Amino acid sequence: MTQRIVLIGAGSAQFGTSTIGDILQSKALEGSEIVLHDINPVTLAAMEQEARAFIEGAGLPFTVSATTDRPAALRGAGFVVISIEVGNRFELWEQDWRIPQQYGILQVYGENGGPGGLFHALRITPPILEICADIMRFCPDAYVANFSNPMSRICTTVTRAFPDLKFFGLCHEISSLPQFLPHILGVPYEALEVRAGGLNHFSVVTSARYKETGADAYPDIRARAPLFFGNMPSMDAVYKYVKETGRWPEGAQELANLPTEAWPERRVFQVILEKFGLMPITSDSHFGEYIQWAYDVTDHKGILDFYRFYKMYLSTLEPKIELRLKERIVPIIEGIITDSGYEEAAVNIPNKGLIAGLPEWLVVEAPATVDKDGLHGVSLGALPRGFTGLLLNQAAVHDLTAEAIIHKSKAAALQALLVDPVVNRYHGMEEMLDTMIAYQERWLGYLQ
Repeated sequence: MTQRIVLIGAGSAQFGTSTIGDILQSKALEGSEIVLHDINPVTLAAMEQEARAFIEGAGLPFTVSATTDRPAALRGAGFVVISIEVGNRFELWEQDWRIPQQYGILQVYGENGGPGGLFHALRITPPILEICADIMRFCPDAYVANFSNPMSRICTTVTRAFPDLKFFGLCHEISSLPQFLPHILGVPYEALEVRAGGLNHFSVVTSARYKETGADAYPDIRARAPLFFGNMPSMDAVYKYVKETGRWPEGAQELANLPTEAWPERRVFQVILEKFGLMPITSDSHFGEYIQWAYDVTDHKGILDFYRFYKMYLSTLEPKIELRLKERIVPIIEGIITDSGYEEAAVNIPNKGLIAGLPEWLVVEAPATVDKDGLHGVSLGALPRGFTGLLLNQAAVHDLTAEAIIHKSKAAALQALLVDPVVNRYHGMEEMLDTMIAYQERWLGYLQ
């Protein structure tokens, strides 16, 4: 079914090639036009040339165009996918991470939670709001998927500013479950009925059952996961493997052949599993960003090894268009245009009762069914009180982050710091905020 699908940030080789390949493998989308948009004309032209050559070489029934003119790209769009960053990604990321540490804030990472997550959100959300304003003007009925981080803060802010926009967020962390659970439980993933939820990068398995018997699989997860994750390879071993082979180990079995380390980059994970009885769907560098005691228990070397690996991996990666599904946006598009009613494992949408005890406006990560009317969140009901408490600690942080961005309020940004559970001091916080504004004035100078 012919669609106009706009990729914003398409000059990024990783996002552009993977998403184009996802679309091109879809039979349901044959005849569609893929519109590439980016503010960098050089990388955009290179991506357009690569896409055209691939389509023509494979004889595929798709068209592709590219433009730096956003209104021109958006007119007539049925679907818009956003994946952007601003400035030098790693230089700014390291400022988000290290400057708060210089001021005594014990954050384990600097991307999504804690002060680092705040500064990241303050920097990247305003241009996304500008994009969304154009979408409301030129294609207000389009479905809009966001891939950018910090996911939950961006999505909470956008849905507050544009409540009528068909906006949702997608993250690949949920893909860890098909990779790990079969090895933990000894059955194919298709034999399990699994649901997960929480906040993006702060989600847990909420329920797991064996389809054949209906029996609860969580007791087996709690019993067997410690052995599995206690024998995972160290991030340093993964780093060396990728450097030597030029590729990521495929699947848990290949990972198992690498040198192991006790709970590598999963020591916060271990506490959540042991003391809260829940299995996180991600590791310490993400999950630990939201927790005030994470710094005491996390695997700091594992996080540093992961960051070193990630920088190396992206610098040496040579993305190419492939006819295989890598992300989950295309199944959602197909589900909407074919009225499939299938269940997507994790989307980021306003709570509206999906997780009991959390504010309605807070964007949560939960399953959703997909049909001709869009995405419909699946209620997870009441989660265990301990984990709900950890989630509630983030509600005021997200609220004030959105207020700071929408109202360009430095006072609200400071309050967002002072209500954050990771911030355990008052003195120096206003100076820290001023320092970040000075270092990132190009992006944070709007705060007054």
